[in-house]
Amino acid sequence: MNTAPVQGADGLILLGQGSHGEAVRTLQQTGMPLVVWGAPEPETDYIVVGSDNRKGGISAAERFIAQGRQKLVFLGDVDHAEVQERCAGFIDAMAGRATVHIIRPKAFTFEAGFDSISSLLKKKGANFDGVFAASDLLAMGAIRALAEKNLRVPENVSVIGYDDTPGAASFVPPLTSVHQYLRDGGVLLAKKMLGLIEGEAVASEMLPTTLMVPPPS
Repeated sequence: MNTAPVQGADGLILLGQGSHGEAVRTLQQTGMPLVVWGAPEPETDYIVVGSDNRKGGISAAERFIAQGRQKLVFLGDVDHAEVQERCAGFIDAMAGRATVHIIRPKAFTFEAGFDSISSLLKKKGANFDGVFAASDLLAMGAIRALAEKNLRVPENVSVIGYDDTPGAASFVPPLTSVHQYLRDGGVLLAKKMLGLIEGEAVASEMLPTTLMVPPPS
């Protein structure tokens, strides 16, 4: 990444911290005001706006618990701070009531979800009844991989995504997903940046999340 300041820019807004926070550290070298969409990390001094990822993970766990699922897969790259929080909340809320196998694809795409679950299903003795994916695209790819093995969602395997993207409700079957209030987040990012530019005291801020469950068909 080129760290030279953008001509005419007064500050930088970064959407995502990158693996191990690498993107943040790179942009901090510019010395410009920086606001990040992501998750708070210990021993950092930059301003973060984001969703309560831990609560998002907890809500997914509560859904699986209510469904009686006990052999679960978490699908996401926990090297990213937001995904790590989702996974931590998910596992903590399970409190030993289910086993959780973590798969760490390096992308958040449909193809990564499909490939990850396809590979898991090829392993001898693979047995799971729930998948919590760190993005809707990962979840959709997982569902397609399950369908190719004649495993029905949610009857055989329950799947939960993250982001509640427009395609989630129209996917077949409709996807249960953790909703992030991204419009509100965008407004907050802009307000925090203006505050930094004007020399005001600015603090990090987290938004709530909501588990969106489609109505039964």
